[in-house]
Amino acid sequence: MASSGLRRGGMIEGINVTPLVDIVLVLLIIIIVTAKLVVAPAVPLDLPKASKSEELQTIFSVAVPVSGSLQLDGAPIADDELGAKAKAALARDPELRAVIQADKDVSHGRVMAVLDVLKVAGLSRVAFGATPGVPELSPAPAAAASPPVAAPVPAAAVPAAAVP
Repeated sequence: MASSGLRRGGMIEGINVTPLVDIVLVLLIIIIVTAKLVVAPAVPLDLPKASKSEELQTIFSVAVPVSGSLQLDGAPIADDELGAKAKAALARDPELRAVIQADKDVSHGRVMAVLDVLKVAGLSRVAFGATPGVPELSPAPAAAASPPVAAPVPAAAVPAAAVP
C-alpha cells in the first residue's frame, strides 16, 4: 500500500496548502471590501477648491450676541440690513461662505432667523463657528427627564390569575 503524506512514526513529506490558500483568499476579500468602505466618505462634503496657494477665501462673518445688534465682520449692523449686505457680498464673490458665530445663550430661534435671511439672500454655504474648549452640558430639568411614576400596586390587590 503506497501512502503519501504522514506515515506512522515518520516525517511529514508534504504539506497541504489548500487551507492556507483558502484563508489568504478570505483575508484578501475582507481587505478589498473594507478598503472600499474606508475610501468612500460617510458624509458628502462641499470642500473649497483653490487654484493657487496664495488665494484667500472670503468669509462673511455674522456674530449673534445675546443682546444687542448683529455684527457683520466685527461691525454692528441692524437686523434688517443683513439680507442686503449678504446679497451685495455674494454679487462681489460668488464663492462666498458665511460663518455664523452665536453666543451659547442665544435662542435657537434667533440663530435660525439669521440662517434664513442668509439663505434667502442666496448664501447656501453656511457654517457655524465655535471656540475650542470643553462643552458645558447643563443637566436636564428633573421634571422633563423622567415621566411620572405610578404608585406600586400591593400584591394583595392583584388577582391570582394575573400573577404568573
